[in-house]
Amino acid sequence: MKMKLSVKDFDRAVKRAIDRIPEEIRIRLDNIVISVRPRPSRDMIREIALPPDDPLFGIYCGISLPERSETNPPLFPDTIFIFQEPLEDACLSLAELEEEIEITVVHEIAHFLGMTEEQLAALGYE
Repeated sequence: MKMKLSVKDFDRAVKRAIDRIPEEIRIRLDNIVISVRPRPSRDMIREIALPPDDPLFGIYCGISLPERSETNPPLFPDTIFIFQEPLEDACLSLAELEEEIEITVVHEIAHFLGMTEEQLAALGYE
């Protein structure tokens, strides 16, 4: 049976999941907005060329640290979007949901930092 949380309960699950992220990664969230949306927009899906059957749990929107320059700073804050409905559809329990949110946020922070998959794996996020 699919999960279905209220927006408030889902926001609490996101907060708990973020609190579980190791400090060395979590400190990078200081200048990143985390926004929960029901689902990704068609433009978001089109932009990343996601196959129709692949669920999108989250996406990073912004300029990654390696791409930034002092002469051309970002105009808007970086944002990690977390998508409630695809996450609920993929999870059978609150514990599983919080784990998947944690993994999603860490992967999106990794995009911001320019981390490799190997670096994520070394931290236990494969």
